[in-house]
Amino acid sequence: MAKKDSNIVAIITMVFLFGMISFVTNLAAPLGNIWKMQPQIAGSNALGMMGNMMNFLAYAIMGIPAGNLLKKIGYKKTILAAIAVGFVGVLVQFLSGVVASFPANFIVYLLGAFIAGFSVCMLNTVVNPALKILGGARSNQYIQIGGSFNSLMGTLTPMLVGAMIGQLTAQSVISDVNPVLYAAMAVFAIAFVILLFVPIEDPKAADNGVSAASPWKYRHFIYGIVAIFLYVGIEVGIAGTLNFYLADPESDAGMNPATAAGIAGFVAGTYWFLMLVGRLVSSAISGKVSARAQLTTVTTVAIILMVCAIFTSPSVRATMPAFTGSSFAMVEVPLSALLLVLCGLCTSVMWGTIFDLAVEGLGSATEKASGIFMAMVVGGGILPLLQNFIADKAGYMPSYWVLVCGLAFILFFALVGSKVKKA
Repeated sequence: MAKKDSNIVAIITMVFLFGMISFVTNLAAPLGNIWKMQPQIAGSNALGMMGNMMNFLAYAIMGIPAGNLLKKIGYKKTILAAIAVGFVGVLVQFLSGVVASFPANFIVYLLGAFIAGFSVCMLNTVVNPALKILGGARSNQYIQIGGSFNSLMGTLTPMLVGAMIGQLTAQSVISDVNPVLYAAMAVFAIAFVILLFVPIEDPKAADNGVSAASPWKYRHFIYGIVAIFLYVGIEVGIAGTLNFYLADPESDAGMNPATAAGIAGFVAGTYWFLMLVGRLVSSAISGKVSARAQLTTVTTVAIILMVCAIFTSPSVRATMPAFTGSSFAMVEVPLSALLLVLCGLCTSVMWGTIFDLAVEGLGSATEKASGIFMAMVVGGGILPLLQNFIADKAGYMPSYWVLVCGLAFILFFALVGSKVKKA
């Protein structure tokens, strides 16, 4: 009974860590809104997205080593190390609000985002298999619960930060969102203490003396890792750049500067909420609808929605529920913003379907392929950075052509590139 109780505590803690993965990742865009308003940065979207870039750059460096670390020191020590690193990462971001002078404070913030990225990468590597061990026969249910909480935190994070910022001005500083950072550090600290006393046994690996094949021998896998690189960039770029667009008082979004940051956060949060809805729908139909059919359908719809958003005039308006700073109300936003938010229903399905198609037929090479996939998450930093560089030069909506091109490749992968063939 004691072991069962400890497992329940550990499972609940793992679910919260699922949420922390999303929290740390989705903190970058709203904090970037604060940084881009600083006089020294002068509204640069590319520099505002640098925190997101540093967060995802950690995946490129830590993706494969995280898998090796898990194998070397075991599940429990890897989880504890990841939580400790996450605490330090959030703490350093908090300290960027203490350092008064620029560029020192901006450098400290970027360092904190980079450290937090290491934590998120390590957690991503270990949390799913750890839940599988702890949950036993009900592990898939717990993983789905964890994924749902991950999406919920992705929904709430930009809303909370946007509401705390209030009116976005050159006087806005990181310390405005200190309560969110305090809460994050507290969750990491509590999770560390709890898991320190909870036994987590490593699975017994079967050693048949046969080394795993190389996934690089398979052409569909190579196309698949390109698709996952682009997908993560698309997922992050849609909401992150939309947050910048609506919160920017100099954009053509036509938002009220007094409430723009809060509304932008809510709109971005709605995108992540629709990802939650899409995942629930996908999990219900996946037994009947193939991964290829799902990926083909959602990618096609996403391309249509995004192209329509690019060509829709900002003067064409739509209404949607949003947090205005003191209450929830129906607010007016450009129709293009609503079209981009709807893309969340499409991107929600892409990670699982791309992974499923890319590792099909790999057999013993699947484990190595998973580590490479984790490294490709760096696309979530590179693509949005490129998109916002273009946004600085050509405008917010034209920058979404970068993501349309990425979607076009994913559609190619779904239709042609995912057919199992050796390279």
